[in-house]
Amino acid sequence: MTETILANEPMLRLAVFLGVLIVMAGWELVAPRRRQDIPRVLRWTNNFALVVLDTVILRLTFPILAVGLALMAEARGWGLFNALDLPLWLAVLLSILLLDLAIYLQHVLFHAVPGLWRLHRMHHADLEFDVTTGLRFHPVEIVLSMVIKLAVVAAIGAPAVAVLLFEVLLNATALFNHANIRLPTGVDRVLRWVMVTPDMHRVHHSVIPAETNSNFGFNLPWWDWLLGTYRAQPKAGHEGMTIGIEQFRTRRDLWLDRMLFQPLRGRATGGALDHETSDGD
Repeated sequence: MTETILANEPMLRLAVFLGVLIVMAGWELVAPRRRQDIPRVLRWTNNFALVVLDTVILRLTFPILAVGLALMAEARGWGLFNALDLPLWLAVLLSILLLDLAIYLQHVLFHAVPGLWRLHRMHHADLEFDVTTGLRFHPVEIVLSMVIKLAVVAAIGAPAVAVLLFEVLLNATALFNHANIRLPTGVDRVLRWVMVTPDMHRVHHSVIPAETNSNFGFNLPWWDWLLGTYRAQPKAGHEGMTIGIEQFRTRRDLWLDRMLFQPLRGRATGGALDHETSDGD
């Protein structure tokens, strides 16, 4: 069963991705959380063009990706869990938790280091917050993120099935927690115990730097709670808050060419170590 799933990894990931994307896009139309003023045709065409470019660059850059490296590590006995005699279910569970922690720490790093923030701020410069925002990452950030992920997979010796489950989960939750969907307050409150909700993550996309530099989790909310980066609600409320960053606020900045060259433009303000703007309360 596991071998069949791993053999069909690309189709499984694509099916889950398209399924969640279609559900979230439909939900946004039926029950949006916030009014959107920028035409979808402008943002969506450029955001999806970026996804295609990211995918091509990733495939051309790396001869092997995370699941393939996990299989190689299993065969050669690399990494912590391949050296320990743990039940598969426990190794899978611990691997998913450690990979999620690594993504959280990487996210904090990309906010804290000015050079990395220049890359990551392109994700934050979207002027609306919806399901396609979860796909909007600079190609260089995508490549660096894969390097970090491969290093973590090799170091912990994560089982291939755990890496596949984590990749599918990360893609699905990135679409979910960026979606412009309305959840009942009680449902959101309960879900926050086990996963990052759209209302929780939307705070992270606030134009106020103190809010931008909070709620770094993608899958699990626990790291934000434990490490002191959790913020329950935006200061201006979800309908009143401004999405994006101060530097790039024109519709022209949403075009693919501007997104790609954005790391070279202006100062690296708004990051976690930017003392001029980080105290935005």
